[in-house]
Amino acid sequence: MSHNDFIQMGIYLVVLLLAVKPLGIYMAYVYEGKPAGLNIWLSGLERWIYRICGVKPEKGMTWKEYAIALLVFNILGILMVYAIQRLQAFLPLNPMAMAAVSPDSSFNTAVSFATNTNWQGYSGESTTSYLTQMLALAKQNFSSAATGMAVLAALIRGFIQKQMNTIGNFWVDLVRTVLYILLPLSIIFALILVSQGVPQTFSPSAKATLVQATKDSNGKPMTEQDIALGPVASQIAIKQLGTNGGGYYNANSAHPYENSTPLSNFLEMIAILLIPAALCYTFGVMVRDRRQGWALLAAMLVIFIPCLWASITIEQKGNPLFDKLGVDQRATAYQPGGNMEGKEARFGVVSSAIWSVATTSASNGSVNSMHDSYMPLGGLIPMWLIQLGEVIFGGVGSGLYGMIAFVIVAVFVAGLMIGRTPEYLGKKIEAFEMKMASLMALIPHIFVLIPTAIAVLTVAGKAGISNPGPHGFSEILYGFSSAGNNNGSAFAGLNANTVFYNTALGVSMFFARYWLMIPALAIAGSLSAKKIVPTTQGTLPTHTPLFVFFLAMVILIVGALAFFPALALGPMVEHLILRSFDFTQDQTLSIVECVRLHSGLTLSEVEGLMI
Repeated sequence: MSHNDFIQMGIYLVVLLLAVKPLGIYMAYVYEGKPAGLNIWLSGLERWIYRICGVKPEKGMTWKEYAIALLVFNILGILMVYAIQRLQAFLPLNPMAMAAVSPDSSFNTAVSFATNTNWQGYSGESTTSYLTQMLALAKQNFSSAATGMAVLAALIRGFIQKQMNTIGNFWVDLVRTVLYILLPLSIIFALILVSQGVPQTFSPSAKATLVQATKDSNGKPMTEQDIALGPVASQIAIKQLGTNGGGYYNANSAHPYENSTPLSNFLEMIAILLIPAALCYTFGVMVRDRRQGWALLAAMLVIFIPCLWASITIEQKGNPLFDKLGVDQRATAYQPGGNMEGKEARFGVVSSAIWSVATTSASNGSVNSMHDSYMPLGGLIPMWLIQLGEVIFGGVGSGLYGMIAFVIVAVFVAGLMIGRTPEYLGKKIEAFEMKMASLMALIPHIFVLIPTAIAVLTVAGKAGISNPGPHGFSEILYGFSSAGNNNGSAFAGLNANTVFYNTALGVSMFFARYWLMIPALAIAGSLSAKKIVPTTQGTLPTHTPLFVFFLAMVILIVGALAFFPALALGPMVEHLILRSFDFTQDQTLSIVECVRLHSGLTLSEVEGLMI
């Protein structure tokens, strides 16, 4: 890595960590109902929302009531998004006359945006109307993010409440999350994006005259190009802040209208991890021990920083086959160097690698480069970060309650090692909590590995592969890893907009999201009903560097044991094949001969072109 690489990585981490404490305190005050500025000024609006919705904010819910309210709200959201997509041809705000979306794609998208996955098997600018983008997709970006944060708030109450059978009110947590956290941050961020050139308009597509006339696929002459516009900035703001990731355009944040300048690129990268990182401090504030929040954040960074360093190093080193051909891949004043395939020249290797690690550490899934074009080990890193369960920062709320599940496993294992009943934050960790935490750790594995196996064994699954061999397997594995852990990014070489993949990925997204939320709420209900146990000399401290390291190792071991065999069949073997390939004279001649046979040129003409 060069000095420039370290500087970019260092600035990113410093700015992110500086925002953790102030935002973390603010969010803690919001959930605790303490004065925090906006919740004073907008308290009348909050009460009005409760009144028209028939919500009694003072009434607490048991964990089962909380879970039922959550599921009903999200299922209604899925049905609403599905209906809007199917009826968009008859609805307003459709200046480009977009047709109805197919049933399987509508199902996949409805589930995807409800589960905070935002997997997209379609091109947004040519498939969905302005109304669909705003009322269906952008709305779900708010509600899916708020749902995850509400579950986290309920789980935290489980640790701080004493012998109570309620864990809060889902509707109150939902409204406060949107009204005081997500909406204000999104408005500010959207205005910044507009200042950088991101569109925010209801105007139809703009027309641009081509420099050189051409013909379309039907042979008709073309002199103009349509440039898709729309309410872009508002959706990009919440897509990043809510770790949603779904793009307005097919190219996502590699598109200049989603990500216009180096400043917008940096701010969007910060936004991806801003709330997940700050929620660690929120946790510490709410449990009255801020060291616990810093410990959880430290455990995330222990895994995040080495992955970030490795990704930049691998991609900056470039393609070893180019080295054998004598291609200069060094970073100089005249070229960025490294593996630039699939990357934007305006961002380069470092910003692309930082984004890829950040978006797969969080359950964000947005991209400013194509992960499918990364070196084999460069593509392994974001895939493996997803497979760890999206707990290294993770989605807003969902990442931290997933991390707490691993904390419970770590505390339980440590308790067995020292022969004591495990405790965390004054609550005993017993069989029920361990069972629920185990489900949270293992359920995503089920909805990744089993569908991957089905896909590689069926004709419909293999039909989506564009690159046969290890890389094709990696495309499928990455796709189901992304769906099963609610990330949303993809190895773009997989054609997933088919009935098979739309259905299979949709099912994986649905169960992997809500089968984790329900155990998390069950843990909250169980802990809330317990009394707080006084700390003694035998209590395992959970804020020390030793526990941080132990927690990180538990996460890594669970991830390695579950996915190492699959990764060995995909990116690892692809890396070995790449390293063992040699351009011998015979192989060069075979390439020349292949080109000659398919081009109709003479042997001397082909050799002249290659020279």
